[in-house]
Amino acid sequence: EEGPKLEMESIDGFAYCPGTINLKPFHGLKPDDFQADFDINVKGAVKTLQSVVKTLKKTEGSSIVFFSTVAVSQGMPFHASVAASKGALEGITRSLAAELSPKVRVNCIAPSVTDTPLASRILSSEEKKKSSGERHALNRVGTAAEVARLATFLLSDDSSWMTGQIIGLDGGMSAVRPL
Repeated sequence: EEGPKLEMESIDGFAYCPGTINLKPFHGLKPDDFQADFDINVKGAVKTLQSVVKTLKKTEGSSIVFFSTVAVSQGMPFHASVAASKGALEGITRSLAAELSPKVRVNCIAPSVTDTPLASRILSSEEKKKSSGERHALNRVGTAAEVARLATFLLSDDSSWMTGQIIGLDGGMSAVRPL
């Protein structure tokens, strides 16, 4: 089924930023869990972007930003469903960066746990927040404002020579191991 068609003269940037935190052991995941994560993270991105991509291509230097997760590159337990769908989104990022260049840049932010309402179950107490923070080299969880600043950069002309990148915004989780 086709998504809605939006009629606009120009679009400078597009950010698709839904999230899911469907953390369960693999044996407890049903195929429907994988499908639900895929529908939100991948199919939703495709349908929404297809409704505006022609307009994005009309604007020289426009930018697309997707959101993944550090769990794609790190192999974290209980993340099979979300990592599978976000891994597909990383593949779409690279493919579209090649296909839409040079007019449209496409990048993806791959954060670790961020203090947002979506993560409220995981970060529901100061003890849980501290424990989660200690798994990161910078000894804390990220903030929505930090993620927003990176997305703003990627949507701006300041990142005009960057495309096809998966950028870890994860307190060092994907690159270093704290002592």
